[in-house]
Amino acid sequence: MEFPALFTFSQSSLQDYADCARRFQLRYLERLAWPAIETEPTLENERRQQAGQLFHRMAQQALVGIPLDKLEKLAGSPELAKWWQSFSADYPKIASAEKLYPEIALSAPLGGYRLTAKFDLVAVSNGKATIYDWKTYHKRPRNEFLSVRWQTRAYRWLLAEAGKHLNGGKDFAPEQIEMIYWFTEFPDEPARFPYNAGQFERDRAGLEKTIREISQAGEYPKVDENEIDKTCRFCTYRSYCARGASAGDWREAEIEAEIMPEIMLDQIAEIEL
Repeated sequence: MEFPALFTFSQSSLQDYADCARRFQLRYLERLAWPAIETEPTLENERRQQAGQLFHRMAQQALVGIPLDKLEKLAGSPELAKWWQSFSADYPKIASAEKLYPEIALSAPLGGYRLTAKFDLVAVSNGKATIYDWKTYHKRPRNEFLSVRWQTRAYRWLLAEAGKHLNGGKDFAPEQIEMIYWFTEFPDEPARFPYNAGQFERDRAGLEKTIREISQAGEYPKVDENEIDKTCRFCTYRSYCARGASAGDWREAEIEAEIMPEIMLDQIAEIEL
């Protein structure tokens, strides 16, 4: 299979490849429809996903100046109302930065292709940038798990590489960057990931190596048989691979099945070349 010359990578596509190369092929190269139910029970999973999307929208609106009390009226469920109450309590601290860039996208060339990311929020004060990412997980992931995810690695690297227009035209040093995962269910337990020059160089090398591997692969195999229970039961493409008919429980699938929306280049206001 010939790899598309203009393919744009994201943390989601990189993570899909890391989890299952076959899933990467079906989703991003063949762009097949998703025939299988991702998790059980379906309605509960769908309801929670919709609540998460609305929370992200409410947070974005707050960060552009809509009063919190007006947005609170959109919280149409006890669950979302609880999330919003927690967010409102932390909002003064989050919004105290000199500059706030909610829902901002960045892009940079890498390995002959492009890497893009859309950030929930980049907050800048005194030359320091904090990446915030809102998570509506039912369970709080371990920091060790999050630290090796492509989102943590790609987001910090991309801000250091392509974020100077957020800093008066001056690159952020890696040591000036921190990423925070803020959990709606666990507002007092954010996951914080500072950055440094060594990590920046390792991430660049890792990203380039992975992009080169993906683009030159030719074949994209399924996960090993011993990974079926862990990976395939949360995958909407499992029927293409004859890897089981039953979906996994949504409480266990939130992270494994998380899909970030694809970002088109024309949605990115400023692209660092």
